[in-house]
Amino acid sequence: MDLEVCIDSVESAIAAEHGGAKRVELCSDLLEGGITPGAGLIALVRRNIAIDLFVMIRPRGGDFFYTELEFEVMRDEIAHARNLGADGVVLGLLDQQGRVDIDRTRALVEFAAPLPVTFHRAIDMTPDLSVSLDDVISTGATRILTSGGAPSVLYGVGEVARMIEAAHGRIAIMPGGGITAENISAIAQATGATEFHSSARTTFPSPVRFRKRGMAMGDLRDREYRRFAVLEETVRALLRALPAPANELAAAVSADVPLP
Repeated sequence: MDLEVCIDSVESAIAAEHGGAKRVELCSDLLEGGITPGAGLIALVRRNIAIDLFVMIRPRGGDFFYTELEFEVMRDEIAHARNLGADGVVLGLLDQQGRVDIDRTRALVEFAAPLPVTFHRAIDMTPDLSVSLDDVISTGATRILTSGGAPSVLYGVGEVARMIEAAHGRIAIMPGGGITAENISAIAQATGATEFHSSARTTFPSPVRFRKRGMAMGDLRDREYRRFAVLEETVRALLRALPAPANELAAAVSADVPLP
């Protein structure tokens, strides 16, 4: 079973790799749900990790209905990500009715080739996940990241399981959204998924000692004095909590090797 970790820094990328993650999804502004990271960040992450690097292609926060100029930005960002050594990209486009924008998604999938494309949790904002599943499959995307249309995958496990069954191997379905070491095993067993997405983030206080009270640079209170990072031990805990595949269990039993 594979784990993808969502990261927004070089340090978190290194921690994810050391912790055993198979892949990282690189974003900026995770408090906005993730937008396209800068070229410098992509390049430095690529130089510091050997595992797969997927880059978020999202020109802004908010909804997933994009103007023609924003669509052009997405094309350019895919080209930059490819040139900087990305192994794949992550994107999601909807129309004004909240349905998958099949034509423009397909255009970006074809433009990104040979890089694989993950259609992200924009699918969870659509009115009908069953229809959206077939729509995304028709675009040629490789994978769907989903919480099953719920705020947390904990409440969407049934829908994720149905999506995996309906996909019949035509596309990978990767649950994400609220996955922790405490619930990943139950989610794996309830859905039958074989790959998982987690932010694995830890919040810690800023090392800056001076605190200017009553002053804020954004809408979130005290945001300037909080930091977020992925810790190696958090990633390891997620992987340890995953149930071993049947073939690994059989091998461990036959070799009399204690399971993790």
